[in-house]
Amino acid sequence: MSSGLLALLAFTPILLAGVLLIGMRWPARRAMPVVFLVTALIGYSAWDMTLNRILASTLQGLVITIGLLWIIFGAILLLNTLKHSGAITTIRAGFTNITPDRRIQAIIIVWLFGSFIEGASGFGTPAAIAAPLLVAVGFPAMAAVMLGMMVQSTPVSFGAVGTPIVVGVTTGLDRASITERLESLGSNWDTYLQLITSEVAITHAIVGVVMPVLMVTMMTRFFGKNKSWKEGLEVLPFALFAGISFVVPYALTGVILGPEFPSLLGGLIGLAIVTTAAKKGFLIPKRTWDFADSKDWPSEWLGSIEMKLEDIAAKPMSGFRAWVPYVLVGVVLVLSRTVEPIKQAFTSVGVSFSNILGEAGINAGIQPLYLPGGILVMVVLATFFIHRMNLKALNSAVKESGGVLLSAGFVLLFTVPMVRILINSGVNLSDLPSMPLAMASWAADAVGGIYPLLAPTVGALGAFLAGSNTVSNMMFSQFQFGVAESLGLSTALMVAVQAVGAAAGNMVAIHNVVAASATVGLLGREGQTLRKTVWPTLYYLVMTGSIALLAAYGLGLTDPLLN
Repeated sequence: MSSGLLALLAFTPILLAGVLLIGMRWPARRAMPVVFLVTALIGYSAWDMTLNRILASTLQGLVITIGLLWIIFGAILLLNTLKHSGAITTIRAGFTNITPDRRIQAIIIVWLFGSFIEGASGFGTPAAIAAPLLVAVGFPAMAAVMLGMMVQSTPVSFGAVGTPIVVGVTTGLDRASITERLESLGSNWDTYLQLITSEVAITHAIVGVVMPVLMVTMMTRFFGKNKSWKEGLEVLPFALFAGISFVVPYALTGVILGPEFPSLLGGLIGLAIVTTAAKKGFLIPKRTWDFADSKDWPSEWLGSIEMKLEDIAAKPMSGFRAWVPYVLVGVVLVLSRTVEPIKQAFTSVGVSFSNILGEAGINAGIQPLYLPGGILVMVVLATFFIHRMNLKALNSAVKESGGVLLSAGFVLLFTVPMVRILINSGVNLSDLPSMPLAMASWAADAVGGIYPLLAPTVGALGAFLAGSNTVSNMMFSQFQFGVAESLGLSTALMVAVQAVGAAAGNMVAIHNVVAASATVGLLGREGQTLRKTVWPTLYYLVMTGSIALLAAYGLGLTDPLLN
C-alpha cells in the first residue's frame, strides 16, 4: 500500500469527525460512536491490528475516560457548592466591582486565572473551571466554552508544572542516543532540553500575546447584540496590556528557570498586574460592553446548568471568603505537583493496569487524589466548613453535579477509546507505522524544505487526536527530530514548534470540547464550538509555522547537535 493511501486512511477518522460535527452539525453523542467504529474497522482491516489490541486500546480508553469524568465532576461540584453557599453571588458582584465590562471580565477570568490553573494542573482543567465560573457571573454557556477552549493555547506547553516538556518531550525523544551524541560534542541533555524550553517560551510569547484580543473580538462578534468585531477592538490597548503582562514573565521564567513554572508565574503575576490596573481604570474604555438581556439569548447559547442565584437564600459573604476555594484549588494543585512528600501521598492511592489483555505498552491507571478531580472534591469538603454550609445544600450540589455526568460520559466512552486505537496502531501484523505517524511522514515527504511551516500542524494533529500536548509530544517529538536532521535544520527548533503546535491543537481537541461543554450543560453542540475555535487555532499554527520557517533559514539558530 502506498504511503499516500496509508495517510488518507489514517486521516479518515479525523475527516469523518470534522464532517459529522462541523459540516453536518451532528451532536458528538451521535458522531463519535460512528467515528469509533470506523477507526476500529480501519485498524483491523487496513492496519492489520489484532482484535485483542483493538479491544485492549478500547479498555485503556475507558479507564482514561473515568479519570476525565472525575475531573469534570469535581469542577461542576465546586461550582454548584459555591452556588449553594452563596459564594458565587459574591464573586459575581466582585467582578462587577472591578468593572462591569464583560470584555475585561473575560480577560481576567479566562486569560489570566485560566492560565494560572493550566500551569498548576493542565489536562483541560482551565476550561472545566473557567467555563462554569463565566456562566456563574452571567456569560452565555456557549461563549464560556469558546473562551475556555481558547485559553488552551499559550499556557498549555507548560501546563501541569511543565509536564508536556518534562514528560512529553523527554519520553518522546530517544534520550539515551541523543545524550550520547551531545556528550561527544561537549554538551549535555539538560542544556539541550533548556534550549527547547526557551524556544517554546519565546515562540508562544510572540504568537500568544494577541490571544486576549482574539478572545474579546470573537466574543463580541459571535455573542454581542450588535455582532460587532469593532466592539471587541475597543479594548485593544487593555487586551494587549493583558497579553504582555502574562507573556513577559512567562517567557522570562521559561528562559531562566526552565519548563515547570512559566504558566504558573505568568498567570499569577499577570493576574496581579491586570486586576490592579482594571480597578484603577487603566486603559479601560469609557463605554461599557455587556451581552444582551439573557431572555433574548438564542436557545443554542444556553446550557442546562443555570445559576438561579436569586432562589438561594444565603448570608452575605466577604469577597475573600468567597474566593478561598479557588485559591485553595491553585495552592493544593501546586503543592501536589512540586512538594515531593505531598506528591507521594497523593499518588499513593490509585489503581493501575499494565499490558492490558497482554498487549505490551497498553497501560492505564487512575490516581483519584492526584487527579484535579480529587483535589476539587477535597476543596469542596473544605468549603462546606469554610462557608458554614448545611448538609442539605451540599446534597443538592452533589445531586445536580452527578446528573451532568451521564451525557458527557456517553460521548467520552467512544471518543477516548477511538484516540487510543489510533495511537496504539503502531503495533500490527503488517509492521506499519502508527496512523498518526503515517500521516506525519507522508506530509513531511510531500512538502520537503518548507516543512518547518507545517511542523506545528503535526503537533496540533496529535493534540486534536489525544486532547493532550503531552501525548502529542510523546508521539511526534522523535519524528520532528528526525525530519530536522534530514533537512539539516535545528533539531531543538523542530521539537519546540512541535510543542507549540500541540498546545494550539488543544483548542480543537474533541474530548476537551466535550469535557468543557459538560461543565456548563452544553453537550450536543460541540460542532458549533469547533467552528469557532478552529480560527484561533489556524492563526496560531500559521504564525508558529512562519516563525519556524524564518528561524530555520534566516536566523542561523544554534543547536548543540549542529556543531
